[in-house]
Amino acid sequence: MSLDGKIATSRGDSKLSSPEDLRRVHRLRASVDAIMVGLGTVLADDPKLTVKLARGANPVRVIVDSKARTPLKAYVVKTVAQTETIIAVTSRASIRRVLALQKARLTILTCGNGPRVLLPLLLRRLWDRGVRRILLEGGGTLNWSMLSERLVDEVSVAISPRILGGADAVTLVDGIGVGRVEDALRLRLVGTKVYGSDRVLRYRVLA
Repeated sequence: MSLDGKIATSRGDSKLSSPEDLRRVHRLRASVDAIMVGLGTVLADDPKLTVKLARGANPVRVIVDSKARTPLKAYVVKTVAQTETIIAVTSRASIRRVLALQKARLTILTCGNGPRVLLPLLLRRLWDRGVRRILLEGGGTLNWSMLSERLVDEVSVAISPRILGGADAVTLVDGIGVGRVEDALRLRLVGTKVYGSDRVLRYRVLA
């Protein structure tokens, strides 16, 4: 993120990481069982979510997409034959959209009957599939949902020495937030390291 907490500009440009930090991220990707992002990240960035700058196999890609709106032309759909990709939806998702994604050979996990995916249920379903370690890569709304439901063990933040500004630019954590400082999620610093121009801070989320 930028020094002012933005993970993308108001126009959606999110290329903040230094080359050294990008290699760190890809080493991290190679060490986990799955990468998870929200639909907004897919729509804004069309990410690959693969390992390129490190040795290791591609982790499973998990898209939290309550209404099954992942475009069939998205990179994660077009490359499903090379990298397993799971779309987490609710029972309210369009049957037509779900069938189209299944036809494209994506795995659909229905997690809940409400307007949004039940994240604890999704994690249990992933556990049953052998997923033990997940790298959550955003965006801001999904980050808040996972953190506020106490589903995150560790936060690793790379701070880029830039100020982006923009009232509508996405921050590291969006969502509804807390109303009082005393209700904030608390963390404990466990490490800090410099990668190129970026400083990475690692925190343990406290219960």
